[in-house]
Amino acid sequence: PMPYGDLTKQAVQRFERYEDLDAADATIEEREEYEPHLAEGNLVFAGIDYGAILDRAEQEADVILWDGGNNDTPFVKPNVHAVVVDPHRAGHELRYHPGETNLRMADVCVVNKVDSATQEGIDAVLDSIRTHNPGARIVLAASPFHVEGDAAEIAGKRVLAIEDGPTLTHGEMAYGAAVLAAKANGAAELIDPRSSAVGSIAQTFEDYPNVGTLLPAMGYGRQQMDDLKATIEASGAELVLIGTPIDLRKLIDFDVPALRITYRLQEVGEPTLAEIFEEHGLIGDKALV
Repeated sequence: PMPYGDLTKQAVQRFERYEDLDAADATIEEREEYEPHLAEGNLVFAGIDYGAILDRAEQEADVILWDGGNNDTPFVKPNVHAVVVDPHRAGHELRYHPGETNLRMADVCVVNKVDSATQEGIDAVLDSIRTHNPGARIVLAASPFHVEGDAAEIAGKRVLAIEDGPTLTHGEMAYGAAVLAAKANGAAELIDPRSSAVGSIAQTFEDYPNVGTLLPAMGYGRQQMDDLKATIEASGAELVLIGTPIDLRKLIDFDVPALRITYRLQEVGEPTLAEIFEEHGLIGDKALV
């Protein structure tokens, strides 16, 4: 993952516990990349010196996962190159670099969110894969959301949905899991936070006018986190739904009740990622480690 901040101090970073993130004063953007891996019990290495990072990781790990998102092609040559293609943003896989490059390089393409995307969007990304990388294996998967807490609390409430910042801004998504959970569980209203936005959050709405009735969780530094807290508390929400990859309550102590919305990949049919990784000797009895 890519660090932010003082890069001279971030040649090689190692995270094993949440406390390591606190010690490194990790931003929201960094935590959104790192915390899901820590929650699964995995080590995370980050930084800017990838030769040194790889050397450190190889000393401690049997399998190394390069997690570059849409921002990078792998700096480490992979045995298996897996790429996620989003049917909610059909066409983006051919419209941006390095997304298109990753699509063309992929050994396996995961088409996720098939449970909430349109059939038209699903068919479009499948066509992109088959046209531009016909040798790639294709895994279909749903991304069902889960309400951590009592979902019945959502019904009838004025809800502020907070979603992953970059996904909504330069990622061009109009909504995420929090919005889906609000609608599915009978929220009375989705609050538009633009009128209560302050500082850098107000600027984000100005820079990205297509962001809808939700709040992007921008957090590239403490001031932006403070602006996010002020925006939440001035929104008039009765309930906040946190759809970001991290639990914002660990970083921002806002005075509004909140529930967290999470989701996990749920493969549909075959092949599964596990089957493909086993074929390549990365896991299972035939693993090369």
